[in-house]
Formats: sequence, structure tokens, C-alpha cells
Amino acid sequence: MSRLTAAWRRFAVKRPGLAQFIVFLVLSNGITVLQLALMPLIKWVFGMTSLVDTAFQVWPIGSNPDGSQYFIFDYAAGALPQGGGGLAYFLAVQITLLIAQVINFFAQRSITFKSNSSIGKAAFWYAIAYVIITILAAAAQGLYKTPIYDLFIDTWGWGGTGETLADFVTMIINAAISFWVFFPIFKVIFKQEPEREPEPKPEPVA
Repeated sequence: MSRLTAAWRRFAVKRPGLAQFIVFLVLSNGITVLQLALMPLIKWVFGMTSLVDTAFQVWPIGSNPDGSQYFIFDYAAGALPQGGGGLAYFLAVQITLLIAQVINFFAQRSITFKSNSSIGKAAFWYAIAYVIITILAAAAQGLYKTPIYDLFIDTWGWGGTGETLADFVTMIINAAISFWVFFPIFKVIFKQEPEREPEPKPEPVA
């Protein structure tokens, strides 16, 4: 173990940028596993509420190929795949992402980038980036969510197992989008500021 640690340290000194990316990759994959574990549980909890039958369709932009309205956040009422999961599915997705991203923020700041800059300022820009990426990912999800659930549940006839697998696939796609967008953002907001040298103490007056 000590040899591996020493080899990694030498590699990190020689290739700091690549080493940083590898650590970011490992942590991101760990966060993705956490999301995959949390999503079915949170979705199951909300699935027992009437929120499944409450539609959440906001921000219409253009039309689908069949002529229906395209929404950035498109969670039609009713259980998947006939419906869109309703407000229950929306909350399950967003709560899962929020928990994962809060953990990701502190882990990447402390471990990957070893940042000592203002945590408040970094959190502010991280929150803005999170909101923007969430909106973009939601808009993209409208293109692949329904076909994936139809494939696993109806076409392949896997029922509840298919729904769980479809949850995993959609979450992995979301995680992949976040991965490639967040790395350059983290490079900007997680800075290493030079340590201030302590001021010399005044010599005592004789």
C-alpha cells in the first residue's frame, strides 16, 4: 500500500492535471453509485403518495414530433410508462440530485481540488451552475426518458424490474451530463490561493 501511495504521489507531481481529473472521475463515480442507491428508495416513498397523479409540466418550448407540447420539465400525471410519474417522479429525481451534489461539492472541493478559497463564494457559483445544468439536463431528458421506459417496461416486458433499470439508465445519463459540465466549472470556482506568510512579531522593547 505504501508503494502505491508513493507511486501515486510521484505521478501527481509529474502530471498534476491528469491526477486531478482521475480523482474527480473516481469521486464522481462514487457519487453516481450513491444516486443509483438513493433514487429507487426516494421514488418508492413518493410513489406511495397522490403526487404521482399530479402533473408537473412547466416551461413549454416547441413541439414533440407527434405535435404535442414539449416541456423542459415534463412529468405528466400517472405512473410510468403510460404517464410521466407526475410530481412524485420530479421530486424523487431532484432530491436525489440535490443530496448527491451537496456531497459532491464538499468532496471535490476538499479532496480533488484542495481548495482554500472562500467556501461561500464557491457555493454561490456552484448553486448557479447546478440550477443551469439541472434545467439543461431536464430539457434533454424529454428526448430519451419516455423511449427508455417504454423499452424496458413494455417492449421487453420487464415490468417493475424494467422500471428500476430505466431509473438507473436515466440517472446515469444525468450523471454523465453533470460530469462533463462540472469539471471545468470546478476548475474555476475551486481555487488554491497562496498562503499568507505570518507577519513577523515585533521585537520586545528592552
